[in-house]
Amino acid sequence: MSTTASPETITPEARRALLGSAVGYAMDGFDLLILGFMVGPIAHALHLVPAQVGALFTYTLVGAVVGGILFGTLADRLGRVRVLTWTIVLFAVFTGACALAQSYTQLLIFRAIAGLGLGGEFGIGMTLAAEAWPASQRARVSSYVGLGWQAGVLVAALVTPALLPLIGWRGMFAVGIIPALAAFLIRRRLHEPALFERRHATSEAQSLRLLVADAATARISLGMIILCGVQNFGYYGVMIWLPSYLNGKLHLGLVGTATWVVVTILGMGLGIWCFGILADRVGRRPSFMGYMLGAAIMVVVYAHLATPGALLIGGAVMGFFINGMLGGYGALMSELYPTAARATAQNVLFNIGRFIGGFGPVVVGGILAKHGFPTAIALLAVLYVIDLIALALLIPERRGAALT
Repeated sequence: MSTTASPETITPEARRALLGSAVGYAMDGFDLLILGFMVGPIAHALHLVPAQVGALFTYTLVGAVVGGILFGTLADRLGRVRVLTWTIVLFAVFTGACALAQSYTQLLIFRAIAGLGLGGEFGIGMTLAAEAWPASQRARVSSYVGLGWQAGVLVAALVTPALLPLIGWRGMFAVGIIPALAAFLIRRRLHEPALFERRHATSEAQSLRLLVADAATARISLGMIILCGVQNFGYYGVMIWLPSYLNGKLHLGLVGTATWVVVTILGMGLGIWCFGILADRVGRRPSFMGYMLGAAIMVVVYAHLATPGALLIGGAVMGFFINGMLGGYGALMSELYPTAARATAQNVLFNIGRFIGGFGPVVVGGILAKHGFPTAIALLAVLYVIDLIALALLIPERRGAALT
């Protein structure tokens, strides 16, 4: 009797790949939200003006984009697990260094370098999980990795209001090392996927060229940049401003606002979970289309809600759609690009989208200041409609395709 594993077999190695990728992505989400909570204490301690505070986010984002491109291409050349470990170590060391920063310049530099590590997380983790799991569950496992982000954000929303007054912003940066250490320990037991081992290594330039190898692939890459750009723009545009909007509307205070945000985050997590199941059953394109339409409707509905109960429920439903799509990108890009460029595609395209999304808080904030929250949110609805058009015209359906 043959002992060869069936293509549908879920091996212990596949489960470890999923766990390591999800924990690494939790590190990313945890870091983003604790920084949002810490900007006030950091500004007070280092005597910063608002522009300097904003630069902390910008430099982290720029570092993530550069790190995503650098580590994505290296992962296609040198291996997923090895490069993932490098990103974790880089993030852990320089997040710890942030706790010791003695000046604004030092903190800015440390944040940018830590961002390099963060940038490698999404694409390499998604690639590792997608290559290790059966095709019939590829969207599901990508969603599970995406849930890692939500878990990190959720933990940050729960622990930061309690810990920040006790240990300060330096202590919170020290706490931020914990998920990185957990991911590092898990990944020490991982091996490269067999699919990667069977392929010859490519140079960074070759893997980048494969993203525009021909006209059809170039169209797909353009479509993915639009999808990832809208995904990140909508997420950051909503999540960065949601706490202050709720506090201004309902006067909730730090703990009360965190409760409302937690409910929204739980809605996002449920949306990600359901997206993976739906995309494996009916296909990637129908699932994305349904969620994009739901997001366009819900951001407009949410802006017109007024009572605490309606805002609580509406936030969960809005979160379900605007971030539920997150789990689909790993499966979608894994099927659209070959093994020689898969991690490059995931990291480069998603991080270009992350860079575009970095303008979300600025644009939404500017419109909010002049025209109010309903008008600012209406902009997001328009973007989700553009998302629908790009998906329909540029992205093919390859559900369950064998990875090449």
